[in-house]
Amino acid sequence: MGRTLQNTMINLGLQNACDEAVYQLGLDMEELEEIEEDAGLGNGGLGRLAACFLDSMATLGLAAYGYGIRYEYGIFNQKIRDGWQVEEADDWLRHGNPWEKARPEYMLPVHFYGRVEHSATGAKWIDTQVVLALPYDTPVPGYMNNTVNTMRLWSARAPNDFNLRDFNVGDYIQAVLDRNLAENISRVLYPNDNFFEGKELRLKQEYFVVAATLQDIIRRFKASKFGSTDTVRTVFDSFPDQVAIQLNDTHPAMAIPELMRIFVDIEKLPWDKAWDITKRTFAYTNHTVLPEALERWPVDLVEKLLPRHLQIIYEINQRHLDHIASLFPNDVDRLRRMSLIEEGGTKRINMAHLCIVGSHAVNGVAKIHSEIVKTQVFEDFAELEPEKFQNKTNGITPRRWLLLCNPGLAELIAEKIGEDYVRDLSQLTKLHEFVDDDLFIREVAKVKQENKVKFALYLEKEYKVKINPSSMFDVHVKRIHEYKRQLMNCLHIITMYNRIRRDPSKLFVPRTVIIGGKAAPGYHMAKMIIKLINAVAQVVNNDPMVGSKLKVIFLENYRVSLAEKVIPATDLSEQISTAGTEASGTGNMKFMLNGALTIGTMDGANVEMAEEAGEENLFIFGMRVEDVTELDRKGYNAQLYYDRLPELKQAIDQIKSGFFSPKEPNLFNDVVNMLFHHDRFKVFADYEAYVKCQEKVSELYLNSKAWTKKVIRNIAAAGKFSSDRTIKEYARDIWHVEPSDLKIPPPNEPRDAAQDKTPNGTAA
Repeated sequence: MGRTLQNTMINLGLQNACDEAVYQLGLDMEELEEIEEDAGLGNGGLGRLAACFLDSMATLGLAAYGYGIRYEYGIFNQKIRDGWQVEEADDWLRHGNPWEKARPEYMLPVHFYGRVEHSATGAKWIDTQVVLALPYDTPVPGYMNNTVNTMRLWSARAPNDFNLRDFNVGDYIQAVLDRNLAENISRVLYPNDNFFEGKELRLKQEYFVVAATLQDIIRRFKASKFGSTDTVRTVFDSFPDQVAIQLNDTHPAMAIPELMRIFVDIEKLPWDKAWDITKRTFAYTNHTVLPEALERWPVDLVEKLLPRHLQIIYEINQRHLDHIASLFPNDVDRLRRMSLIEEGGTKRINMAHLCIVGSHAVNGVAKIHSEIVKTQVFEDFAELEPEKFQNKTNGITPRRWLLLCNPGLAELIAEKIGEDYVRDLSQLTKLHEFVDDDLFIREVAKVKQENKVKFALYLEKEYKVKINPSSMFDVHVKRIHEYKRQLMNCLHIITMYNRIRRDPSKLFVPRTVIIGGKAAPGYHMAKMIIKLINAVAQVVNNDPMVGSKLKVIFLENYRVSLAEKVIPATDLSEQISTAGTEASGTGNMKFMLNGALTIGTMDGANVEMAEEAGEENLFIFGMRVEDVTELDRKGYNAQLYYDRLPELKQAIDQIKSGFFSPKEPNLFNDVVNMLFHHDRFKVFADYEAYVKCQEKVSELYLNSKAWTKKVIRNIAAAGKFSSDRTIKEYARDIWHVEPSDLKIPPPNEPRDAAQDKTPNGTAA
């Protein structure tokens, strides 16, 4: 979520008033804002997307809630020591959190372990361990519409009789100390991005948030005027018309068997009725196609932790497979492929399959990704129910990612086209009229230059590094992962370095290359990549032959509040994942909206950015998805590229020989070995095209006016990538609710009494 103060002032239309009031007190608002800790309650794109969605849902007047876990420790703070990533605990609540309100009156029990007893009256889950879920509410204000929604985060609490209720002659002190075991559930965020780690505590977290949330939703449903008490119909007939639940990846997939358990075991609905309601309630968003990221929970673990849920999953699977067998008799391989249970070795539950079977809609997050989901990853399911599969291209909130972080640009745009674009970003197309306006071109370039100077000053103050604000700011910030190919960027840096040294008198367009992002603590290769970047930086930044032509910065502890500083200062945005691996990306959209040009592959939302702005206004290079598929068919041989490309050979030889690690010549052996022998993401295959494309970037940067014209065309084409547009599509195509642009009257104005009697419509 990042910081809340400035976002709240902007959405309430109070920023100028607050700035002035604080100034009158002899304080500086910007200094105050810097004191607030980031709420880092997610890993990367997926968590930030949810935050943008909350802002858009409130702005569009949807009755929506965001549910999650109130982690005591969020994503770790990253320190760089001697070029290595070191993790520190993120004690973000140390000084309290003024934005949250504990709601003990809505505390709910969550059950674990135990056993299942079957009788004539049905199944009973008994002898369980109970953990209490304590909700904390954070307000989510819409933009200038007097609407405030709620983000409700659950914290784990031990019940007061924890470890004391069983006829206990035991150790009272130890029993109280053991309360920590229950409360550990909400202690810390698992720091993996795009990687599945099948740990028991993680499964506990997933079920904890799901069980508490579903109880909360059902309590609210039963208390509302929609909960029909008519004895002719089931109380829950209207449930899917009043409630829509969106599963943000498979992490909350246990919600499907949990809702079935509530309906069948507790509310005593017949299975078919319960299943119909459940399917119509849930929809599933897929966020990745990487096999190592897919959640596959061991059956043994689920059986121990959630025995009744395993039985329900088996029943769902049995009925699902019976249906497939009736359509495709004798096709046992199809049954194996489509089963929710994977046999062979340890039996596992494929959570994506559970989500697809238990949802009425499944979507990818960019056109190309949704195609891959349909035709490759889940092709059997798409063949069965093609109408279930949709696309919803991701977006970003223009409130945080333009108004808040880049007020200079936001104001400049408002001068030309008015202020309405903030709620309707498609209006940015009006900027096309000004693409040849010399004054506007100069003003856009001036805002960018001011942002660069400001960021350079920040870097100097915080990190004691001096950079040249007139150099091109070439920025690559995102989680560190092999598929995102920070290594390819690194090879380009080495290539530029070698070119400068080979011919120091030759014209070279000065660059500051900024790379930032966190590596999962257990991801060895990602940590080696950080070390390599820092080792290269050490050599490049201290070579007198290079001087100020090339500087390399590793940006420590990349997070939302740092993104808000670096993105507005960026000239070139690096979006260079192997085609077919980045589901969408959202950083790409933030850079586009803030006046950077993109160098990127035809992957994720880059494809649609090129479609909107015109491919000639992005620097697109490298293999397309088809080329990658063809190369896989032929067999990727890295050695071929090494032998054919002298500059690639030189760069790799330098890494291999210890040129960048003279004290430990073999330090990067693992990296080099991976690049030659098991590089799933084919860095060498795109190296040549990437370097050539970078030459075009430098050439254009020399012509400031031509560069800025492309910048304006990009900003003018960024309207599609508002999360407001994304949420309108979810609302109409999946949730079946209508967004409202009605501004609720402020609380100090009396409301029309007749209006109060009108029902507000459907809840999402």
